[in-house]
Amino acid sequence: MGRKRRRWLLRQGRVAFWDHVRAGLPVERAAIAAGVSPASGRRLFEQAGGVITNAPSACSGRYLSLAEREDIMVLHAQRLPNAEIARRLGRHRATIGRELARNSTTTGYRASTAQHAAEHRATRPKPAKLAIDPVLHDRVQQDLTALWPPEQIAARLKRDFPDQPRMHVTHETIYQALDVQGRGGLRRELAVCLRTGRAIRTPQRTPDGRRARHGKIAGMVPISQRPAEAADRAVPGHWEGDLIVGKDGRSVIGTLVERTTRFCLLLHLPEGKDAAATAEAMITMIRRLPEELRPSLAWDQGTEMAQHARISMATEMAIYFCDPHSPWQRGSNENTNGLLRQYFPTGTDLSVHTPTDLAKVAAELNGRPRKTLGWDTPAERLTVLPSTQDPVTTTA
Repeated sequence: MGRKRRRWLLRQGRVAFWDHVRAGLPVERAAIAAGVSPASGRRLFEQAGGVITNAPSACSGRYLSLAEREDIMVLHAQRLPNAEIARRLGRHRATIGRELARNSTTTGYRASTAQHAAEHRATRPKPAKLAIDPVLHDRVQQDLTALWPPEQIAARLKRDFPDQPRMHVTHETIYQALDVQGRGGLRRELAVCLRTGRAIRTPQRTPDGRRARHGKIAGMVPISQRPAEAADRAVPGHWEGDLIVGKDGRSVIGTLVERTTRFCLLLHLPEGKDAAATAEAMITMIRRLPEELRPSLAWDQGTEMAQHARISMATEMAIYFCDPHSPWQRGSNENTNGLLRQYFPTGTDLSVHTPTDLAKVAAELNGRPRKTLGWDTPAERLTVLPSTQDPVTTTA
C-alpha cells in the first residue's frame, strides 16, 4: 500500500473529501481537492453507498491525534524513554506505553499505521438493524419489491409503528443495506426496484430533454386561463395529462394525475397517438369520475389531443394547453410519469400491456405513500374527498 493510499485512510483525508462533497463538488473533483486520486474518491463514495456521511468528529484531548503520533514516532526512533516523550507531549507516560505496545508492528511504530488502527477500533461496528430484526427486514424487502423508494418506506414505518422504535429505520440505512458492501442483508437484486435501478445515488440530470411534438391544434385554450384555484391544489378535480411513449414512438399509454391527491389514472391506447382513439378512451375514463372531480385538465400540445373539443363537450371538463417546452406546468404528471417508468421502461414496447396490467400498476402507484401528502397514499386522499366513497376505476 503506497504512502498516498495510507494518507487517504486517515481521518483528515476523509474529512476533507466529505467537506468538498457537501460543498457541491463532484466526487472526482472532491477527491482531487482532498489530495488523492479520483479513483480513491469513487471508492470511498461507493463504500458509503452514495450516502454523504457525517464528518468524522475531530479527535478530543482524550485521544492521541495524528500529529502526536508523528511526534511519538520521531522521538521513539531517537530512543527517548517513554517518560520523556510523555513530558514533551503533555501526556501520561502510561499513555505512551500503551500506544507503543498496542500499535507497533514487526517493523516498528509508524504514525499512519497506528492512526488507521485506532480509527478502525473506534468505529466499533455493530450488527445492522436490518440484519438482526427479521420482521423489519421482511417489511422493508416487501416494500422495495412493491417499488417503494427508501424515503417512503422509512416514513411509513414510523407512521404504521409509532410506538415501536425497533421498526424504525432511516432511508440512508436502507440505501446502505443495498450497497455493494451488503450492510443489512437486503438482496442486492432489489436495487433494480429503486426508481433509478441502482443503489449508489448520483446527481440527477436536468428534467425533460424531449423534443416538442409538432402539429398545430385548433381552438386551444392556454393554461394561463385556467382557474386560479387549480394553482394552489386546494380544490380537487384539476388534472394533468400526458402520454408515456414506448419503443420507436409507436406505442403509448395515457396518464392522468389529479393535482390535489396525486391519484393516477391510466389510459389503454392500443392504437397509439390516434386522436379519435385517445378521445374515446378519455371520454370513457372521465365519465366515471364524479362531477366534482372534473373541473379541468391540462395537457401539452401533442396532436393526440386534436379532438379536445369533443372530449370537453362529452365530459363537461375544461381542457387547457401548456406552453411549448414547459413540462413544469404539469409537474405532478411529469413526476408520476417518472414513477411509471419503473413499470414501463423507456425503449420497450408498451402495446403488450393489457387494461388489466394497467389497472394493477395504477393500483400499486396509488397505494404508495407520498412525502408531499404527509405520507398518505393517493388512494387514501381520494377516498376522503366528497362523492368519492367508492374507488375510482383506474383504466379505460
